[in-house]
Amino acid sequence: MADINWGPIAAYIAAGACMGIGVFGPALGLGFIGGKACESIGKKPESADVIIRAMVLALAFVESLGIYCLVISLILLLFVGHNG
Repeated sequence: MADINWGPIAAYIAAGACMGIGVFGPALGLGFIGGKACESIGKKPESADVIIRAMVLALAFVESLGIYCLVISLILLLFVGHNG
C-alpha cells in the first residue's frame, strides 16, 4: 500500500469532479437564458433581433465558465496526472 503514487489518482478524481460539478452551473444558466429569451420573443416578437443578440452574448459569457473547467481538468490530467 505504501508503493501507491496518490498524485495521479487525486488528479484524476479532481479533474472528474471539476468537470462534473463545474459544468452543472453553466448548464443551468444556458437553459435559463434560452428559456427566458424564448419567453421574451413570444411576448414581443418585434424585438426578436435585440433579444437574440443579447442572448448570444450572455450565452458566450456563461459558456466560458464551462470552458475554464475544461482547461483546468485538462491541466490536471495532462500535467499533474502524469508527473505526480
